[in-house]
Amino acid sequence: MRRHPVLGFTLIEVMVSLLILSVMALMAWQGVEGISKAREVADGGVKRTLRLQSVMTQWQVDLGAVLDTQTVDPLLFDGATLRLTRRAPSGGMQVVVWALRSGRWVRWAGPPVTTVGQLQEQWTRAMSFQGREPGSLEALPSIDQWQVYFNRGGAWTNAQSSAGTTQRTLGQVVTNNRAPLPRGVRCVLGLGPSSGFEGFITRDVALGYQPNQN
Repeated sequence: MRRHPVLGFTLIEVMVSLLILSVMALMAWQGVEGISKAREVADGGVKRTLRLQSVMTQWQVDLGAVLDTQTVDPLLFDGATLRLTRRAPSGGMQVVVWALRSGRWVRWAGPPVTTVGQLQEQWTRAMSFQGREPGSLEALPSIDQWQVYFNRGGAWTNAQSSAGTTQRTLGQVVTNNRAPLPRGVRCVLGLGPSSGFEGFITRDVALGYQPNQN
């Protein structure tokens, strides 16, 4: 009686096959992990972009609602802090502060007020803004530089220029040498590496018509 040879794999063949399968599994896992990381990076980029757009939209909304009450400065920039008086969305007036503090661009908005005394008190309080008061929000992190320019007479000039500006003490007018509100405000932000962006972003905002403009 003739016997047929037994067909099968040797131990070496099995080990080689397992090694090949292990390598293929590792390559497949690295591919999946790479796709996952790429998706996380893309999602992070989208979120950072949306946040930047949202912040710049709020900046534009604040400036678009600037109100000259003839009581306190409607718009004042000292190099690190911009204070403005605006119409509150719910009615009345409020003081809004945008400030650069320790590389953080921070926004604070006071509660709406309806009297001159309340507005003066809020403006005075905003003069000592530190950036961590209740209600302060970090608009953008990792900001290396911040510059503001005003457009007057068709030209952009440094917002800190004292030419023709109104002098005030604790919100009280002490001279009639009052400059009109600028026609526009230019914001230039230097974005640091930790922000997810690098370089500068510039945003120009046209201010609405003010009765005291020349």
